[in-house]
Amino acid sequence: MYTDYIRNVAIIAHVDHGKTTLVDQLLYQSGMFRNSDLDKLAGGQHGLIMDSNPLERERGITILSKNCSVQYVDSEGEEYKINLIDTPGHADFGGEVERVLTMADGVLLLVDAFEGPMPQTRFVLKKAMENKLKPVVIINKVDRHDARPDDVVNEVFDLLVNLNAEDSTLDFPCVFASGKEGWATMDLSRKGVDILPVFEAIIKYIPAPKAEPEAPLQMLVTTLEYSDYVGKIAIGRVFAGEISEAENVTVIDRSGKHTLQKVMQLHQFYGLGKKQVQTVRAGDICAVVGLDPIDIGDTIACADKPSALPVVDIDDPTMTMSFRVNDGPFAGREGKYVTARQVGQRLEKELQV
Repeated sequence: MYTDYIRNVAIIAHVDHGKTTLVDQLLYQSGMFRNSDLDKLAGGQHGLIMDSNPLERERGITILSKNCSVQYVDSEGEEYKINLIDTPGHADFGGEVERVLTMADGVLLLVDAFEGPMPQTRFVLKKAMENKLKPVVIINKVDRHDARPDDVVNEVFDLLVNLNAEDSTLDFPCVFASGKEGWATMDLSRKGVDILPVFEAIIKYIPAPKAEPEAPLQMLVTTLEYSDYVGKIAIGRVFAGEISEAENVTVIDRSGKHTLQKVMQLHQFYGLGKKQVQTVRAGDICAVVGLDPIDIGDTIACADKPSALPVVDIDDPTMTMSFRVNDGPFAGREGKYVTARQVGQRLEKELQV
């Protein structure tokens, strides 16, 4: 079946344990790009290809979840499509992680070879287990002089026991890697030469997506993007049936309201970008253009037999905001923009996604 050659993988970890750097290495070594092209996309900052938001590059952290895909050909010549989902590590953005885990069939759990499991490691691993996703553990940064990979493996095992993991989950595969240097190995006694062991672990241990290609269309919207040219772009996984360009679909919102709409464009993720396609089948992840109103948690269903998927409930955010009078050094001074209007436009744009 075609889904045997698809893998949907989320990469989860505590902040600064190397998720985005590892994804960048997977892109570098997949053979889909020239290194100079990736350096240009990264803005000259190696390790920040996936952090495309200006604020992310300024702060050096991932804030928004990202999708990309790579093609991998195994030793037997079989070609696989791997959909990678890079997630934030900060607890402030935990809602992003919870939503996108519904698109995945397994997770790569990255743990720092010195720090070991941290508070956010526990949070994201618990959410993965609630979604019944099996982890492939990657002990990252084993090139550090103070690395203690064997102890960290035991700490990950203890964490899984504390989370009441099933016996099959406790027998987790483990890859030792250096995302910074771009190598991985299954055996610590031998230093790796490339990142291929991570690809091999994904193919071997992450299950192929379960799909119902003959059933009526069901797609869950888990992420939104916004374009000044085409408006909202709904991103999610097709769980049943197939979706086609120019097709009439029913959008079912959280309250159960049905609206009949038309798909204007359909895109699959290809590398760091998107490729326009005619049809996307169950088990794959895609981006749909032309649906509005639409929001995160909505179901895109077939027009004649619409049926909603369960809504993903996420924990309340831990971030708080306070609004007060500007007492900064430039308060009251004439500037280039009318600040209130600029801030208003930025906030309105953020509401689109």
